[in-house]
Amino acid sequence: MTVSSAPGLEAADRVGRDGAHDVATARRRRRPVHWVLSAVLLLLAAQLVNFVIGNKSFAWPTVGKYLFEPSVLKGLGTSVLLTMVTILLGTVIGVICLAVSLSGYAPGRWLVHAYVAVFRSIPPLVQLIFWFNLAYLLPRLSLGVPFGPVFGSWPTNSLISPLTAAILGLSLHEGAYMAEIIRAGVLGVDEGQRVAAKAMGFNGRQTFFRIVLPQAMRTIIPPTGSQFITILKGTSLVSVIAMGDLLFSVQSIYNQTFEIVPLLTVACFWYLVVVLLLSALQRRLEKRFARGHDREGAS
Repeated sequence: MTVSSAPGLEAADRVGRDGAHDVATARRRRRPVHWVLSAVLLLLAAQLVNFVIGNKSFAWPTVGKYLFEPSVLKGLGTSVLLTMVTILLGTVIGVICLAVSLSGYAPGRWLVHAYVAVFRSIPPLVQLIFWFNLAYLLPRLSLGVPFGPVFGSWPTNSLISPLTAAILGLSLHEGAYMAEIIRAGVLGVDEGQRVAAKAMGFNGRQTFFRIVLPQAMRTIIPPTGSQFITILKGTSLVSVIAMGDLLFSVQSIYNQTFEIVPLLTVACFWYLVVVLLLSALQRRLEKRFARGHDREGAS
């Protein structure tokens, strides 16, 4: 008795013999819509390049003249330094908020929730102006025991300089975001990892730094990198309190030369360069902390 093969197998075998529908020899189907869209995008890109290069109002020789101006480079260094200090202090504040929120002390958790809610809600520009004008509320800053003796007192205007106000405003604002980012990363680690570490004899400190934190970094790094870039661009706000950042430096020049667009182009160029460098560093860190995760996903 002869056993006939299934119809589906016969069809597959026939297709394989004919080679008419072989995936190895198949070609991508042409889509006219894609060709039209590509042509439109190419035309728009050419028009943009022609506008940027051909428009004399950009004054590219002026841009080249002030691109490496010492005052501009000093302002760029101030912006980068302020960004690094802000992200460092913001991370420290975030870690402290995490430790308090994960503790069993209820008033501490309420305080952290109130801090995050307030400083995430108020725009950073408003916070900068507020801290810069703190002397209106507190003419003098004192150090001592509450409702008790005072050990020292100083004029507020002498302590709250533009730099101090910028660090206070941006760090407190950034700390509220970092508190949520770090909390989400740590709580995102599976509880089974902590149980397994405890079963292996790890104490709380070893479990956090050797088990929980390395896994949480995969979740923490991407938004932290984005916050770093956001803070760098946000440093332009400190120009309103007369701090010598990158934007304030170019403003000081074009207030004298009235070449507004070329000087703003210089600022845009340096912001773009620094952001691209930070983005490349962020991608490298993401790949580094995702290596073990990628191996697990591939297995």
